[in-house]
Amino acid sequence: MTKTTPTALADEKIDTERRRLLAAGGAVAVATGIILYGAGAGARPKGQPASSAQRWGMLIDTNADPSDWDTAISACKREQGWGGGNNPATDPQWIRKVSIKNKSTGAQATFPVMCQHCANPPCVDVCPTGASIKRADGIVLVDKHICIGCRYCMMACPYSARSFVHEPVHNQKPHMPRGMGTVESCTMCVHRVDAGLLPACVNALNKKGSKAIIFGDLNNPDSEISRAVSAHVTRRIREDLGVEPGVHYKGI
Repeated sequence: MTKTTPTALADEKIDTERRRLLAAGGAVAVATGIILYGAGAGARPKGQPASSAQRWGMLIDTNADPSDWDTAISACKREQGWGGGNNPATDPQWIRKVSIKNKSTGAQATFPVMCQHCANPPCVDVCPTGASIKRADGIVLVDKHICIGCRYCMMACPYSARSFVHEPVHNQKPHMPRGMGTVESCTMCVHRVDAGLLPACVNALNKKGSKAIIFGDLNNPDSEISRAVSAHVTRRIREDLGVEPGVHYKGI
């Protein structure tokens, strides 16, 4: 008689969850929203495929009110359905707050870190199944239907921006199928972007009256984000790696 080990049972449970995810067929529904990014952000006409004519990105103001980051994180959780697991230590985290301090001056800054949507994403390079992908417009995603949960992408990401789903998930959003045993990260709310809407975090901040995060087309010189990046000194985290993140930071 073959002895069933705890590890084998866990693997079987993960495989079952993955099959359920595959069976779901990946139905995608367009989410509703309030604030459109409009022509000023370089929106492409509805129904056209992603194109390299756009390069979606974000500009994050690290001098913003720290409460803005709680607003952004809460909006991300509501929109994508992550968080609320049984073990906070292993709960997926698509966006997190990071604090830094200048040892010589004592100056401190708190800002959010999420998938940086790199032009040369290491996660895509190491993925053995092609589940990690970069769209033509620069948005980096995980195809849950072919992710095998090897976590190579998590090890390759220099920003620790990806999470592994350790537990069964419930009450999933139609636009974001999730499954135990797969990897996930910030999608830049691609379902909203493709519908001409702002990402949920940016939308929530705008409704609050905050410009802590600006979203738009970096390829469009007339977009708000391009004008802001041109007007301010900005940095990208670990620029020395040459991965060319799409997320810029002001104030660090």
